[in-house]
Amino acid sequence: MKTGVLLVNLGTPDSPKPDDVGRYLKQFLNDPYVIDIPAPLRWFLVNVLIVPRRKYKSAEAYQTIWGQRGSPLKYHLEDLVENLRGESPASSNVEMAMRYGSPSIATGLEKLRSQGVTKLVVVPLYPQYAESSTRSTIEMTEQALQEMNWKPELRIVREFFADPGHAEAWAELLGEELKSKWNRTKKTHVLFSYHGLPERHLVKAEARLGGGGQVCLDGGTPDRESSRHRKYACCEKAVAENLPCLQVCYRAQSLATTKKIVEALRVRSVDLHDGMYSMCFQSRLGRTPWIRPYTDDEITRLAEQGVEHLIVLTPSFVADCLETIEEIGDRARHQFLEAGGKEFSRVSCLNAHPSWVSALSKIIDRTLAE
Repeated sequence: MKTGVLLVNLGTPDSPKPDDVGRYLKQFLNDPYVIDIPAPLRWFLVNVLIVPRRKYKSAEAYQTIWGQRGSPLKYHLEDLVENLRGESPASSNVEMAMRYGSPSIATGLEKLRSQGVTKLVVVPLYPQYAESSTRSTIEMTEQALQEMNWKPELRIVREFFADPGHAEAWAELLGEELKSKWNRTKKTHVLFSYHGLPERHLVKAEARLGGGGQVCLDGGTPDRESSRHRKYACCEKAVAENLPCLQVCYRAQSLATTKKIVEALRVRSVDLHDGMYSMCFQSRLGRTPWIRPYTDDEITRLAEQGVEHLIVLTPSFVADCLETIEEIGDRARHQFLEAGGKEFSRVSCLNAHPSWVSALSKIIDRTLAE
């Protein structure tokens, strides 16, 4: 039985030109798991109101990160595939795909089928579960397999926020940053910035477990005003007590990821105690409440409270992309310095770091063994 592995990340435009960016945004934003409103309204919102305007601004942002090898998200995934091949017998046949853009999931699957693969491991490269990323990728994979009339023995890697190798790889990168740039004469703070989600996604996920959405977000239906003061005590409880909602709650899994990385740092004799780090969420879209605190609000708050050196890492991403390089590395840096901060550092994502390659190989082997 020949095993093949398909690594799937979210996606990227084919080029930083407005038309290519617009084509990518339409595919992404028309996914009902991304913008979860009735289809006719979603089509009008995306194709008439959002993309015609947003594609030019997004294209300008993509142009600032585009390199000789193209999109960072894509070439980092190419490097990860190359380094993963040969890491273990299960990883000898590895291909890559994007949920949106190219190469498509169908293209990656076809390559593996042509190689004689009979046991397939699909790896959605999202450490924390979200319907707009994980579930959408899994369903698209199953749809592509059905359309191909291909029925390999299928294994899907679940979200890996609790994997010790993932946390250790991040701790290694953050530890190196702290060792080289931590100025102990300044007030330094570490900020864990995760991609955001609308609050209603958390309520829906919790409701699917039979809770009716009453526990999530401290009870009740979220509204714009009350969400400003949200404490999210349920997330703390879910992580501390390993409650069922931890299986699907993106915010609780993000909190667990932060705790895992902090614990892994302690093993490296780097102690981030309470007050030296915090967690926030970036990249919100639209006017509905998203999970808090927001990254831009947190950056201003920290600068105003006297933080001089801010170190930011983005553990909801495994590869550097527009959201990490441009949004954090450029815009967040400028915001912090404008607000009075003195030094800003961004920790690169895992990309194809040897520790991450080793951890991912073990995750794949463990999935095959289960």
